[in-house]
This record gives sequence, structure tokens and C-alpha cells, in this order.
Amino acid sequence: MRELTPKQLCNKCDPNIFKFRTTAELKEFDEPVGQKRAVAALEFAAAINSDGYNVYAMGQIGTGRSSISRKFLQKRSKQQPTPRDWCYVYNFADPRVPRALSLPAGKGVEWASDMDAVIGEMVTHIMAAFESEEYNEKRDDILRGFRDERNKELQTFEEEVEAAGFTLGRSPAGLIVAPAHDGEVMDPQQYRELSDKERTRLEDERLELQGKLAEIMRRGQREERQTRQDVIELDRDIARAVVEPLIKDIRTKHKHHQAVLEHLEGIQEDLLENVTNLRQTSEDGEDHMQVGGPGGGVTGAMPLMERYRVNILVNNAETHGAPVITEANPTIEALTGEVEHQTHMGALVTDFTMIKPGALHRANGGYLVLEAHQLLQRPFAWDALKRALKSDQVCIESLRDQLRFISTVSLEPAPIPLDVRVILVGSPWLYYLLYEYDEDFRKLFKVKADFGTQMDRTHHAARQYAAFVGQMCRQEKLPHFSARALARVVEYGSRLAENRRKLSLSFSEVSNIVREAAYWASKHDRKVVSADDVSYALQQQLWRSSRIEERILEMIKDGSILVDVAGSEVGQINGIAVLQLGDYALGKAGRITCETYLGRTGVVHIEREVKLTGRIHDKGILTIGGFVGGRYGQDIPIALSASLAFEQIYDEVDGDSAASTELYALLSSLANVPIQQGIAVTGSVNQKGEIQPVGGLNHKIEGFYATCKTLGITGDQGVMIPHTNVRNLMLNDEVIAAVENGQFHIWAVKTVDEGIELLTGVKAGKRGKSGKYPKNSINALVEARLREMAEKMKPTRPAGKSEPMQ
Repeated sequence: MRELTPKQLCNKCDPNIFKFRTTAELKEFDEPVGQKRAVAALEFAAAINSDGYNVYAMGQIGTGRSSISRKFLQKRSKQQPTPRDWCYVYNFADPRVPRALSLPAGKGVEWASDMDAVIGEMVTHIMAAFESEEYNEKRDDILRGFRDERNKELQTFEEEVEAAGFTLGRSPAGLIVAPAHDGEVMDPQQYRELSDKERTRLEDERLELQGKLAEIMRRGQREERQTRQDVIELDRDIARAVVEPLIKDIRTKHKHHQAVLEHLEGIQEDLLENVTNLRQTSEDGEDHMQVGGPGGGVTGAMPLMERYRVNILVNNAETHGAPVITEANPTIEALTGEVEHQTHMGALVTDFTMIKPGALHRANGGYLVLEAHQLLQRPFAWDALKRALKSDQVCIESLRDQLRFISTVSLEPAPIPLDVRVILVGSPWLYYLLYEYDEDFRKLFKVKADFGTQMDRTHHAARQYAAFVGQMCRQEKLPHFSARALARVVEYGSRLAENRRKLSLSFSEVSNIVREAAYWASKHDRKVVSADDVSYALQQQLWRSSRIEERILEMIKDGSILVDVAGSEVGQINGIAVLQLGDYALGKAGRITCETYLGRTGVVHIEREVKLTGRIHDKGILTIGGFVGGRYGQDIPIALSASLAFEQIYDEVDGDSAASTELYALLSSLANVPIQQGIAVTGSVNQKGEIQPVGGLNHKIEGFYATCKTLGITGDQGVMIPHTNVRNLMLNDEVIAAVENGQFHIWAVKTVDEGIELLTGVKAGKRGKSGKYPKNSINALVEARLREMAEKMKPTRPAGKSEPMQ
């Protein structure tokens, strides 16, 4: 056991290690601090070309797992080639499956712009050609020739009919040959008055003429079809003369892109096939852009000229190097893209121009950063991402497609080849869950970038802290920090790490205190942040959150919560618990009591019996029983009933940091030796009686000091801690000053024997060669009490009585 000196209570940072007066003198710094292992993992994943080497950036919030990953990727991406543009175009063979075309970066938007311009020119020129006198004359010549030939043939036939005593009439079925009388159709009465022979002759001649008429009509239909085809060929020739020069310019500009040339050929053929629709629209006075082509849009005809446009899905014209995309809301549509719809006459219609890209499209050829927790919360998004990574292609999916029960007609855009490295950012427990229960995760995310929470506190690490603060001041336009202020920030970093030899890598919390210290410096009209500003910022941060702690101290002072910090009591001791209230932790002193009596129930904890304890605490109670049995039960049976309790605790209790405290209370009760109430205890214990380290030490010590200060400082008070926890001490200045003035004490112990001696002022005692403890030592008193209890618990048999036979 040893009492700690003020220097052992906090590892102060020497401002002289900083070779500057303020952080303004430091150079630009944009390197990750203390995350060599994680950065090396990112470098490995970015460099390896094999499939499945995506990254899970694992770490606690605030360790830079997201920001460091993004900065590293952005820096590396500048050294990589810029990926190609991607676009969707109309598929003339199957309109439901738009084609995906790839072009060099920046060429896609050029092509789209060229097509937009040429579409307008084509329509204007074609319409002008159709309205020209030359076209109308040629068209009229074709139609006139057909009409003249048709009329001439019918006129000749009509003369032949009249010469034979017949005439041409009309019926619902068309032209017919009928007997005539005086140039008019013979009425039924006149026809019946004819002789049978005459009627037979007329009928035979009528049938012959009717056959000739049918042949003339059939020939006329063939000639009409040919005439229409001649008009269509004329339209195509006129349109070809207009279109070919315009498309030739684009074909020449993009002559090195075979996919563009093939699509331009398809555009020209399709336009020539549908050019008559454009001409008819012009004649009807309708908007040429609304002309519907066959099969153009899903559940609706797509305007003819619209189908020749280019839908730029990914435009890398302004991208320098590989893209780094962060998707904050990773829904299935946000990842894989979607096909939008619009309402038209009560129906939902769509076409290839309504295809929108997803994050996978935009990150193609580069990196995609996603929050794992956000991704797993979005329905079907995780499965969609895995499908894309396993197949190395992006298929557009939507939540609507996953949930629909009735098959509907929609677009099925052609998939796009995928080359992307995905970085999932998440917590360690989520990584272990995915690794254990998702086989695909192991295959697809083979690289773990493990972001630590602390680094060794060296002079170099402290200077990195200074560089980080300086860079932050420049970026956020904060007043710069003096060397002494930086020393206080470094000490705060060790406090966050709960280790005097380490510095915290939770830069979100470090950044907060830097901003707040800068605010208070500005409020006090200081151009440079001082150590006092940092200290004041820390005090204000605690004060804003300390209302509940102040209320607890008030209750202790007025006796609502029973805590003694003076005098001595048998079987009673002060423990310290840490209450975590969001971002604020406080140490709360509490009374632990123990009563021992005859019985065989062993060590019983009241909270455990009413199920207010967790499994770790229950383990600590069983450990106490193991210690008692191992030390005192070698020669005598342990016939003991002991009741332990955390007084005035009504919430669930867990952890074994009070195990040694409970053991001290038990030993005090058994030995009937009082414990000093001014000493609070924390520490775990094993069955060998060795004191083990615990967490939250700084909060516990400061909490008990605040309790003693509230009830009155006596100069004898203090806290007893495990000796292995000394490295965790980073106490505030007030506690350190109290220790320096002899008003408060902190002791470090290794064993239960050292602790009980300090608490009672009585030697613990060691077994001698005779196997006995020294007289009046704690161990001797405990053993004597247990022996006495064992004797009293022996079964007694009345005189003259014997055991009944079985």
C-alpha cells in the first residue's frame, strides 16, 4: 500500500515541448493523427485489384473513421484516372430495354448537347422541305398520275357497260353493274316483265362485267398501295437529303466512338421510317414534338423526336481523378438508381429519359462511402448492394419493384458494368454481427480498417495534437492557441483516454473543447486562446451538465441520502458508483453494509435476491465466497450467512468494481472491527485476494471529494484504488490541490490485506509456520469468528437417543 503524491495524480504537459508561441506559426497539417493501422488498411484496399476487397471502417464515433477515410480517398483518387461517362439511349430493337453506352469523360455531355441541337435543326429543315414547292410538285405528280390512270380506266369500263345495256351503280358493298333502261337502272317490275331467256342473257353479261369491275378494283388497290409507297419513298428521299448532312457532322466529331456511330445509324433509319408521321403532323398543324412513335414509351407513345435525345446518367466532365461519393441516405433507389414516372391522362408513363442514377453509378470507377447502420435500416438496400458487388454490375432496382404483388410493364434498363470500392463506416459490434451472421459480408468486405480510440502520449503525439488544433483554427477561423493552452488540451486528451500515458483519438470531443475555449477567449477579447480559457471552457462544460450531481450532493447534505465521511463503523463502508447521464458522468458515493449471522446460506446480496443486479456483479459476489472459502475454510467448514446491500439503491446494479468494497465490509463484520468512514473504496477482487483495476476512476475520486467537501473536509478522508489504476489518474486541479495541502488522500493497494489494514488500522496478519494468524490480526479475528460459528452450527443429539434404523 502506498499513498500517492500530487505528481502521480495527473500527467501535466510541459508547454516547452512546443516550439511555437501560438498555433498560427504551425504549417498546414492535413494528415490523420494516430490511425496508422487504419490508414494502412485503406491504402491496401485501394491498391489491390482483386474482387471482394471492400472496406469496413470500424471504430467508435468521433475517432475520425468517416472523415479520415474520406480525406484519404479524396487524396488518392486524384492520382487515379477519371472514369468514363455513362448514358442511356433509346433501344430501337426493344424499347423496354434502353441501351447503356459508355464514352470517355466529358464526351457524353458533348454528344447529348450535339443531339439536342441537331434534333431542332432536323425538324426545322424537314418541315421546310415538306412545305417546299419542289416537294409538293413531285408529290402531286405521283398522286395525279394515279388518279388520271384510275379515272381513265373506269371511264373506259363505264362506256363498255353502257354499250352492253348496263349502267354502274353504287351499293353498300361498292360499285355494281346493273341492267339499264333508258340510261337508268332497271326497276324490279321492268326486270320481271322480261322473258326468261332475256333475263338469263342479262345476268350472264352482268356477271361477266362484274368480274371485269372486280379486277379493275383490285388493280386499283394495288396501284394505290404503290402510289402510297412512292409518296413514302419521296418523303424518305427528301428527309434523307436533310438528315444525312446533319448527322454526318456528329458522325465525324465522334468517329472514334463506335457505339455512337451505331446509334446514329439507328436514329437515321428510325427517322426515315417515321418521317411520314412528321409530314402528316405538319399538314395537320400539330406540334411536331408530340408525334408519337410506335412503342416509344411504356404505357404511352413517346414523342418521336424525344427518343433521339441522350440521357446522361453519369457526367464526369468536371471530375478530376476517381470519384469519391458519400451517400447519406442509402435507400435502394439512392444506391442503384430509379426509373421515374409521370402522370399522363390518369396513367403512369415513363421512358428512358426518366432514368436517374444512383450512388453506385456516380461512384463507378472510384469509391463509395456508406454508413453501415443507415444502410441496414433501409429496406432491401443491403441486399441490393451485395448483388451489385457480387455481379460487378448495377441493375436499377426500386422498393416498388420489391413489394409489388402484380406484374406491371415498365422499363428494364440494361445493367452497367461496376468497378467500385465500397467503404462501410460503422461500429465494432455491427462488424462482428455481420461477420458472424452474413456469409456474403466475409466475402465482399475482406479489409477491416480498425480506428483506435487512443495513442501513446509522446512528444511527437502532443505536437500532432497541436498541428490538429492549428489546422482546425485555420479552417474554422478560430483564434489560435498558445503553447500553454495546447498543454491543457493535451492533458484533456489524456483525461478522455483515462490513461496518463495515452491520448484520446476521439477528436469530436477534443474539437468541442477547442471551439468552446476559442469562444470564451473571443468573449473576453483575447486574440490568442490561453490555458485559462481552456480551463474555463472545461468548467463551463461540466457546470452546464451538473444539475443532477448538485441535487445529489444537496440530498447527501440534508440527510436524505445517508453517507458518513467521518468516524468508524463495523460492517459499513463507502463505495463509489459512476452514473452515466448521456455525455456526462459523475461519481456518486453510496453506503454498503454487511450483516453476518449463523446459517449456511453463504454470502447473500439483497439486490441480487430481488433481481436488481447484473451477471458481472453476481460473479463478483461468488468471487467473494470463493475468497472466504479458500482463505478460511481449509480446516473448518464455512457455516456462514452474510447479507450485503447497497443502501438506498433502487435501480439495477452491475459490474464488479465494488467487489473489494463488499469484501472489506464482510471482513469488518466478521472481525467486529470498525472501518474508517472517511475512506471510500473502489476495485475488483479475485479469489486470491488481489485487487484488480476498474473504470471511471477519475469520476469516482472527484465525486467522493465533492461529497467530503459538502459534508466537511477533515483531512483524513480519501479514496483507496487498485495500484494498477494509478496510470489512469488524470484528476482535476481542485482535487490535486487538496492532496497537496494534505486535506485529501489517495492510496493504491495491491491486495485485500493492504486495504483492510488501511481501513481499520489493524494488521491483516499472515499465517505463521504453525499455520495460525497473529493474535488480534484481522485474519485471526475472522477465522476465530468463523470457527465459532461452525461450532455452533454443529448438529447436537439428545442424551440416550440413537439414530432410527432405516
